[in-house]
Amino acid sequence: QVQLVESGGGLVQAGGSLRLSCAASERTFASYAMGWFRQAPGKEREFVAAISRGGGRTDYADSVKGRFTISRDNAKNTVYLQMNSLKPEDTAVYYCAADWWGVGRPISSEYESWGQGTQVTVSS
Repeated sequence: QVQLVESGGGLVQAGGSLRLSCAASERTFASYAMGWFRQAPGKEREFVAAISRGGGRTDYADSVKGRFTISRDNAKNTVYLQMNSLKPEDTAVYYCAADWWGVGRPISSEYESWGQGTQVTVSS
């Protein structure tokens, strides 16, 4: 399994921006579809965004469309999540996940490898 390490979380005011990064250990990073999921206290983990292996296809949860952008740099083995116009309801632990030879679907069970998560807190 690929090792994933997220970074970039923190505390931000509503309306602000953050960029999360997820660095992968494998040189075969381009063989993985990548996804971002989040889990708020007392809630189930939910899909946020996903990107195909080559980066040509992306998918977003309705709640973040138009505000978040997922991207990847296969040369750097890294996937990003640019989060703009943040809202207090975006507060959660954000996880990146990798799906070997996947297409980047919003189904958490399809992702074999997960990072440890990074906390994002949006104050009102």
